[in-house]
Amino acid sequence: MEMPDLNGGFGAMLGLKFDEVSGDRVVIRWQVRPELHQPYGIQHGGVYCSVVETAASIGGAVWLGDQGRVVGVSNQTDFLRAVRDGELTAVGTPIHRGRSQQLWVVEITDDDGRLVARGQVRLQNLTIA
Repeated sequence: MEMPDLNGGFGAMLGLKFDEVSGDRVVIRWQVRPELHQPYGIQHGGVYCSVVETAASIGGAVWLGDQGRVVGVSNQTDFLRAVRDGELTAVGTPIHRGRSQQLWVVEITDDDGRLVARGQVRLQNLTIA
């Protein structure tokens, strides 16, 4: 399977750095900065949703490999703690990987290891017939 470009596009705009990428685990880090804040000066919730989607989709795609592609069909992300600055780390792991769908959970922690957001993404496996 051709590995997706991890250094371009939307992920690059967010400043995502990939520490680990496999079909079993994806680890992403990024720096909270003012251009990623919402109007009240904290990390925008859309960034969390985007990182959750990215971690799950990349992990799911690597796991599915040459059998096809994955697309997200559901993203549910909870925001647990406000963050104004520092580095955040997202760790994505699969809960279920079946023939037609996958379910991944992604936990996002701050510099002190506190959980700041948690999400899950359901992926549809689009297999090659």
